[in-house]
Amino acid sequence: MAQRFEYDFLVIGSGVAGLTFALAVADRGSVAIITKKERAESNTNYAQGGIAGVLGEEDSFQDHIEDTLRAGAGLCNREIVEITVREGPGRIRHLIELGAAFSKKNGVLHLGLEGGHSISRIVHAQDATGREIERALLEAIHTHPSIDVFEFHYAVDLITEHHLGQFVNRRRPDVHCFGAYVYDEQADAVHTFLARVTMLASGGSSAVYLHTTNPRIATGDGVAMAYRAKARIANMEFVQFHPTSLYLSDGQGIGAPNDSASFLISEAVRGHGARLYTQSGHRFMPDYDPRAELAPRDIVARAIDDQLKRRGEEYVLLDISHASATEIEEHFPFIRRTCMKCGFDITKEPVPVVPAAHYQCGGVQTDRHARTSVGGLFASGEVACTGLHGANRLASNSLLEALVFSKRAVEPALDLAACRRWNRSVPDWDATGTESPHEWVLVSHNRDELRRVMWNYVGIVRSGPRLKRALRRTKLLYEEVEEFYNRTSISSGLCELRNMIAVAYLIIRSAQMRRESRGLHYMADYPEAVESEKRPSLI
Repeated sequence: MAQRFEYDFLVIGSGVAGLTFALAVADRGSVAIITKKERAESNTNYAQGGIAGVLGEEDSFQDHIEDTLRAGAGLCNREIVEITVREGPGRIRHLIELGAAFSKKNGVLHLGLEGGHSISRIVHAQDATGREIERALLEAIHTHPSIDVFEFHYAVDLITEHHLGQFVNRRRPDVHCFGAYVYDEQADAVHTFLARVTMLASGGSSAVYLHTTNPRIATGDGVAMAYRAKARIANMEFVQFHPTSLYLSDGQGIGAPNDSASFLISEAVRGHGARLYTQSGHRFMPDYDPRAELAPRDIVARAIDDQLKRRGEEYVLLDISHASATEIEEHFPFIRRTCMKCGFDITKEPVPVVPAAHYQCGGVQTDRHARTSVGGLFASGEVACTGLHGANRLASNSLLEALVFSKRAVEPALDLAACRRWNRSVPDWDATGTESPHEWVLVSHNRDELRRVMWNYVGIVRSGPRLKRALRRTKLLYEEVEEFYNRTSISSGLCELRNMIAVAYLIIRSAQMRRESRGLHYMADYPEAVESEKRPSLI
């Protein structure tokens, strides 16, 4: 049975961005957290590396700012970078106050080093930082009386004037968000959640690629919903491929038939001295960049991709076995255990790795207080494009960004909620004329086809002809899925596929708009950066 709910604040997503915002506003109003799986299932929970922050005596805000700007290849918003770097240490200390237990050495925080950073500044909990942050935040959420968590609830669409029968296009300046339609998997019903303020914190979209380090749920739902609500979307062509995900030849892990994510081997392993070799034993990173394995991720990923294509091989080797077993176990126990389960002992031998889609640097465009172009709608975390990352994310700046901008959203969100009423004229979800699906093979087949198209044609290296082919294939999938969606009753799998196709379109179109190579976006037919193209891509 479909229901109607009214909350002061609706939070879509249960990662660090959503939970941080929910805790900060809960003392001033009721909060609903919508999460499509269990509350701990998020990209945050899979984050191994840590949070970048200026906490060491030898570090400085200016150094962190410059490292971020350098990695962003000319597209970072300097004001946003300075806000994030300067406010970051306070956000990290707040996590510690909440009970997050980060790794220490001799009684003080142990600060790790990762690629692109000029000094050790990564706060971490061994190699499972995201899990520890999620644990601390969820414990605080669980005990707060004003917060309700709705697990296995899938946000279908943001509610705007469109659902009131009004004509809404992208040039209309006064579009507002009134909440969301949410599919309850257990009740098999679409509920109406009305909210004074909606926070979009639904994570990223890298599951649109065949090979990804992200969990299956990272299907770009927030970006797709915001796009349909006529919000501005920026810089979607900049998809970060993590250079080192574990390669397994037996079909488990990367590209696995069961759709499982590839296991990420953290940036921190290279920061700790691991080296990359070809299968014949050549250490190749010094051939591409003087920083070698500590170069930013885009450079390392393209170098690996180049070596694989030159040699016709499926993987390269990552070796940290020169470090002591005790040291490896101390810093990377989770990575070591996982590799051991797959038959590799990283204390004694190199492991096979390949790049995999990891992080979207673009997303729903926001201002410095996490406000989107749609009234009443905020966005934080990977779903948002704040301007921090530019054309390439500096390692471990993502959790930092989520903490900072979820906090910065609090004051304007409270002000808005205090003067805004629920729009009770919003109609309930209308499923008239739809029927239960009988052809689920279309959903699974189209999902697989889309991910292969994105991997083959819109991956680490792109070209005009490849993008044109990808757009043509995606358009056909869109038409087929929309026809199926319009005559079929709601399901999370169908909604995910619909959102993935929308996100794929946004990535492809954004890539076609940028006729240069910059940061994570490398075009074979436009191999150089062009000064006149140094601007955000807006859709």
